[in-house]
Amino acid sequence: MNAYDAIVIGGGSVGLPTAVFLAQEKLKVLVIDKHPSCGQGQNKAAIGGVRATHSDPAKIKLCLESLDIYSNWADTFGDDIGWKMGGYCFPVFREAEESMLKGILPIQKEFGLNIDWVDADTIREVIPGINENGLIGGTYSPEDGQVCSLQVTYAMVRIGKSLGCDFKFNEKVTSITHDKGKVCGVQTDKGHYAAPIVVNAAGAFARQLGEALGLDIPVNPDSHEAGISAPVKDFLAPLVVDLRPGPDGRSSNFYFGQNHEGAFIFCYTPSTLFAGTDRRCTSEFAPSIAQRLIDLIPRLKNLLVRRLWRGLYPMTPDGSPIVSAVREFPGLYLAVGMCGQGFMLGPGVGRNLASLIVHGKPIIDADILAQLSFYRDFHAAAEEALK
Repeated sequence: MNAYDAIVIGGGSVGLPTAVFLAQEKLKVLVIDKHPSCGQGQNKAAIGGVRATHSDPAKIKLCLESLDIYSNWADTFGDDIGWKMGGYCFPVFREAEESMLKGILPIQKEFGLNIDWVDADTIREVIPGINENGLIGGTYSPEDGQVCSLQVTYAMVRIGKSLGCDFKFNEKVTSITHDKGKVCGVQTDKGHYAAPIVVNAAGAFARQLGEALGLDIPVNPDSHEAGISAPVKDFLAPLVVDLRPGPDGRSSNFYFGQNHEGAFIFCYTPSTLFAGTDRRCTSEFAPSIAQRLIDLIPRLKNLLVRRLWRGLYPMTPDGSPIVSAVREFPGLYLAVGMCGQGFMLGPGVGRNLASLIVHGKPIIDADILAQLSFYRDFHAAAEEALK
């Protein structure tokens, strides 16, 4: 009863789709999560944006896979996951951001992203009511979009169960077991489960599982805050990313969008990172993000904010994830270090990792996925420009 073909540690943004795609390959899969149900870690903190607008080829290709999965979910599986293909828009007001965004356009287009530099008039059309003072133009990728993280989780659990996945909740994995180096299962605080394949998709807590095996998985969490408003009449199609630092010095960039129900959902990257796993909200976030929203789109001044929260970004040194087999322990795979982008990367990672495990090769080009190897030089690689 405790023997499986594969065990996935973590039922979140990455572990859950990985389990679904492994089950589609006819494997008997067990998902173990320390929370009471799937998606109760960082998944429910995601604002739902899904973009292939990156500078890293592997992230572009994986997110294009995710976009394909999310955009076709209703037709494929029948669930409403709140999909909205409104694109992503990066308005530009300074030469520094113009140079950077134009500089990465060739690689974005080379790897299949539908994106272009557009002029200020187009930005005004795409973002109605934007403050035009100093507006130069920006990039727009119309096929990016957003979905609801809670609806996706429910849908994936349903599909996973229909494919035979088992789920163990309120159970913490204490170690990954092995026999003469080869993976043979996991030990939890409630028992042992056997499997020749184990996927570490433990998010912000992936490093601890590696330490028990003598592996240094370079994933360190920091925390970011977000919020959501009451719904208003729909007028904004894309998610918007303003790369400028905030005037009060508290944020480096901020991003927001209007979801399929009309609510505005928003977040920023703090100038001084909050390292660690503290998820308590701060007093500085609400007034700072409110001012940035109003300065960029003045008509948002009367938004009613319903809720704020704080989630963890499992960061790697170079801002790109680790999607890789572990040579020292055959049968062990890592799908960790998503750098706050697990929700947009998750389906693409899951589909490719399942193919790698079952067929020996990913869906995307193997050389591209190899850029996310556990064995790369994290300090020599160029940082992902839009991490």
